[in-house]
Amino acid sequence: MQKLFLDYTPENSIILDGEQARHIAKSLRMKVGDMLTVTDGNGNDYGCLIDEITKDTVVLSVCYKQASNSEPDCKVTIYQGVPKGSKLEDIIQKCTELGVCRIVPTLTKRCVSRPDEKGASRKGERYQKIALEAAQQSGRGIVPQIAPQTTLRQAIENDGSELKILFYEGGGEKITSLVKSDVKSVSVYIGPEGGFDESEVELLTQSGAVCATLGKRILRTQTAPVAALTAIMLLTNNLE
Repeated sequence: MQKLFLDYTPENSIILDGEQARHIAKSLRMKVGDMLTVTDGNGNDYGCLIDEITKDTVVLSVCYKQASNSEPDCKVTIYQGVPKGSKLEDIIQKCTELGVCRIVPTLTKRCVSRPDEKGASRKGERYQKIALEAAQQSGRGIVPQIAPQTTLRQAIENDGSELKILFYEGGGEKITSLVKSDVKSVSVYIGPEGGFDESEVELLTQSGAVCATLGKRILRTQTAPVAALTAIMLLTNNLE
């Protein structure tokens, strides 16, 4: 069933306009009497019946409310070393589908791409839209937050996760020995194309992060977060 996100809590009826109305009527070719799901972005789903479709609006009646069953019970934040080109867009899309809670673009010493504040803000709007579209497509109960660009030191200072994992091409512990099924919050640190500098690895480990490996192969910066998140979702029983 198609799912759309609202920026408010619906009551008995909903009036959609603009892009959402066009998406329902033209892209999805839905009709009066069809059912779809909307969510308030806070983990609540609303089953709705299409009552009316006009040129500019779609009117829905709310039939029921229920907690979303698509959200993992382990909250994963990815601190992603800012990559070149459109790689971050791919990371956001795939990780949203897999259940990430938050993605933080993080500047490290070896980042080639270093957007200024204005450029980062402009890209941030696009990144959040990509997360929204991926959340709708995959039936999420929330839209993951794409946080403002930050430095590695700031990321560490603001990281309150229960488990912090640094995926490092220099090796480390097996992820199966680190991630237990009952862990509720995990931070994942992924380097940019050139990986982490040794001083950054030391900074992270001194802050409580544990070095881990994703196997004997070196993964690209856009592959590593997808592989790491998939493994964490599996080990916490969120791919069942």
